[in-house]
Amino acid sequence: MANEETRRQKQVAGLLQDEMSQVLQRNGTAYYGTSFVTITGVKTTPDLLVARFYLSVFNADDKAKVLKGLKMHVSEIRREMGNRLRKNLRVIPSLEFFLDETLEDVFRIDAILKANPAKDVKTNPDDYTEHYNPEV
Repeated sequence: MANEETRRQKQVAGLLQDEMSQVLQRNGTAYYGTSFVTITGVKTTPDLLVARFYLSVFNADDKAKVLKGLKMHVSEIRREMGNRLRKNLRVIPSLEFFLDETLEDVFRIDAILKANPAKDVKTNPDDYTEHYNPEV
């Protein structure tokens, strides 16, 4: 239960995600070129001093290069976030960026499943009754 986010953490994370989306829409090409970057999630530390942004990157040959571009401009991005959020937050958290490859994993698994369709497997429920004893 100690890892559960508080309502305030969720609120700040949502606010940071909305504002970061605006910053990346406006200035993203200066940070990482023409790649398509989406924010898949934001997590904040309990003290709200660090915000971790999880990003999906599309239309990029080198996703690590996109991440590196963001990290190179992190102070500029944080300053922009500070200008946008100064009335909502006392302290703008440190920003960290991570690749989120969950969506790519889903596409990869889907492609594997389509390439190797399941064969009709018929099971008999009686095959499992010897291992199941509800009275124990």
